[in-house]
Amino acid sequence: MTSHIETLVQQLDGKADESYDARAELIWIGADAIPAVIHGLPSLGGFGRLTAIEVFEEVGDPRCGPALIGLLDSDDPTVREWAAMALASLKIDGAIEPLRRAYRACLERATPPDWSEPGGIRWALTELGARTPVVPPLTARLRATAADNAPGWPSTHFAEIINDLADHAQVILYSQFWRVDAGHTYGVSGPDLAWELDWTAPWEHLVEESRAWSLLEASEAPPAATSSSPPRGSTVSTVSTCTWRGDQCRPSTPRRSATAMWSRAT
Repeated sequence: MTSHIETLVQQLDGKADESYDARAELIWIGADAIPAVIHGLPSLGGFGRLTAIEVFEEVGDPRCGPALIGLLDSDDPTVREWAAMALASLKIDGAIEPLRRAYRACLERATPPDWSEPGGIRWALTELGARTPVVPPLTARLRATAADNAPGWPSTHFAEIINDLADHAQVILYSQFWRVDAGHTYGVSGPDLAWELDWTAPWEHLVEESRAWSLLEASEAPPAATSSSPPRGSTVSTVSTCTWRGDQCRPSTPRRSATAMWSRAT
């Protein structure tokens, strides 16, 4: 069995079908496969390591913790990101300080904070209780629940929310409109201003630039609904933000989610 497991580990780096089959079998074997996966990590390429991370997460064996922490020093940013998120999803003891070092390394590399790696690390630290989601008072007071249990705000408050976030040093990364129907959300076309931020600029400048662009997008928001909850056939817009505190950048909402605003569809 040991030699078979070792063969499966090497196949994680194979072609898509071969890798997928090896991944599925390793997950089926479960905890007995974890030592071999850990031992084989150094010989795997980027694709194999990402697949190994998926095996770790699916099996849920905490013995993979040190290996995942080691992957935070990988040359591959996607491997670093996935390792960070796996550490959080598996609640690995002792992961917080390595994750903080990994985030500082992102800052030293001048990785823009809206890229997926620093975003994944921030999410991981938040999940492990090392960071607290930042929601300004007005935004928190106006918050309700939209479809799929997403946080939401009536679109009449879109500009207010933008200003509230900016007034509390939040940089707004993007917004997106969605259609709400039968309890589900569907992406719809909205204003596509395609604005980008210069992350070398001072944070205060980034806050004001993102405020200006977001208010321009808000001016094109759909007409507002008058109800206190999103009606069927309405639209919502999502807003993703990031707040800087010294060398810390905190997500205003958890992993890859965003605040939502709804309005009646036209």
